[in-house]
Amino acid sequence: MTTTARRTLGVSAALVLLAMGPAALAAVPEEDGLNPGAAIRLSTGYLGYGASEGWQDPDVELLRASLAGRRGSFVFSTQYRWYDGFEAVHHAWFGFSPDADRDLRIGIQQVPQGLLPFASHSFWFGSGYYIGLEDDYDLGVVWRDERGDRSWHAGVFFRDEYGTGANFGRYSFDIATTPALPYREREHLVIRHERRSGHGDWALAWGATAVLGRIENREDGRTHAHRAATVHLQGVQGPWTLQGQWTRYDYRNPEERVAIAAFQFPFEVAARADVLTANLVRELPPGGWLDSLGCYNNYSTTLASGPGLANSQQNVTGCSLGKGPMFTYVDLIAGRNMTFVGGPGVGIFEPGGDRWRWRLNINVGFYF
Repeated sequence: MTTTARRTLGVSAALVLLAMGPAALAAVPEEDGLNPGAAIRLSTGYLGYGASEGWQDPDVELLRASLAGRRGSFVFSTQYRWYDGFEAVHHAWFGFSPDADRDLRIGIQQVPQGLLPFASHSFWFGSGYYIGLEDDYDLGVVWRDERGDRSWHAGVFFRDEYGTGANFGRYSFDIATTPALPYREREHLVIRHERRSGHGDWALAWGATAVLGRIENREDGRTHAHRAATVHLQGVQGPWTLQGQWTRYDYRNPEERVAIAAFQFPFEVAARADVLTANLVRELPPGGWLDSLGCYNNYSTTLASGPGLANSQQNVTGCSLGKGPMFTYVDLIAGRNMTFVGGPGVGIFEPGGDRWRWRLNINVGFYF
């Protein structure tokens, strides 16, 4: 591995820790053994719109348990989560790993698309997450090869994590089966490539992802193509990180919309659109009693056109800070035509839905 590749990989690892804190440490052990983990997260905040406007009561947002292990070249990782009102598998896979740079994984795992591990740094992710384009977990087989200054991911996914679009109580956003839009995910092929290099004081990473698959109409059994393409770029200079990403996705069903669901909540999104992401991150000297401190601005927009459609925007400005097992997000979220910020969905027009709405979110997690 070249010096430039090592430097870029090291910076990428630091960004993972900045984005996820202790959550990223629950990894497969390098030597034979088991690595158990658990977490509890608490949330509160201020809602700036609607009938519940004002400070929200603190509550337990998440409980989770995880276990990862290694025996020789054989590895596995699993995580289960409990939310308010439902529970869900996050991931559950096993595989073969001849070395740290390569592995073959089988099971419910992250779909390798675009900026990894995420195209955002806040607790609320970006608009692509709510369309199933970021931190999505499906059932499939993935080969990963990150030797040298290049990386490849090639995967075949057979279904979403539950194999049905009728289960809305899930972590990652997938095609949902609703009376108006009775679809579910079927097979899809994903190929991702990334190149890493140095340019002066900058550590650069850029790449592309292609997705080819299909969705099934549960009423008549017909299938329709699903295509997506992504290009991404990341630049790191000292404490600064810049990220950009463009995705075009297209569900070829006859309607202008598809339904998406997670967290027990189905909603509609544009069946075809462009998703643009721009992130700025500053890692700050922690000082005092903090172990880590970083601030960010994550902007994303979904560009959709057609009957009943409209552009969606989301901007999250916030900071994350860590101390020992505690990791906290403080985020100001603003959205326009954006679900979970008072909007009707993503890329969906609704009278009065095009005004900006905002909320402040504080999430405190303890990771063990």
